Amino acid sequence: MDRLSEWLGIAAQYLVPFLVIIGFSNVILRYVGELVGARLTTNEVIEAQWYVYGLIFLLALPYVLKHQINVRVDFIYTKQSLHRKAWIDLIGHFVGLIPFALLGIYISYPAARSSWRARETSPEGGLPYYPIKTLIAVIMAILLLQALAEVVKLIIILRGHEELVEIEEHEEPLRIE
Repeated sequence: MDRLSEWLGIAAQYLVPFLVIIGFSNVILRYVGELVGARLTTNEVIEAQWYVYGLIFLLALPYVLKHQINVRVDFIYTKQSLHRKAWIDLIGHFVGLIPFALLGIYISYPAARSSWRARETSPEGGLPYYPIKTLIAVIMAILLLQALAEVVKLIIILRGHEELVEIEEHEEPLRIE
């Protein structure tokens, strides 16, 4: 799971320049279109921007979990021992993350299946919805598997065998200045 999550995170990073190009093109075409009195953008291009943004967000979810860069109360968490951090993470995974992933699968899978049957597209004649709805269900399943992989690592740490687990320690929380 770690390799797959790593690969998905790298894929998300490569999509960022593509998103910037689409977004910048949309803005330029919209303003030039206003100047010349013509519509130069299409719903497909606007929706492509949203799709790529959604792809980046979804693909990054398992990567963020694997690298422990998810949001938590860092000023409390960072001062704890490795053993206590493992307990905090284990409880958090069972109380929040795993139920979230299961709920995501439960909600998104039927929606994706229904969307495929109807070949659902944007009401404005844009892009099809079924691929992105399917990706939501797939990423929720991958997130669940990565969460379970993290649970295994946490149990190994709690059993006193942290040398068997690659531990990513972030010395200081990220600061926004």
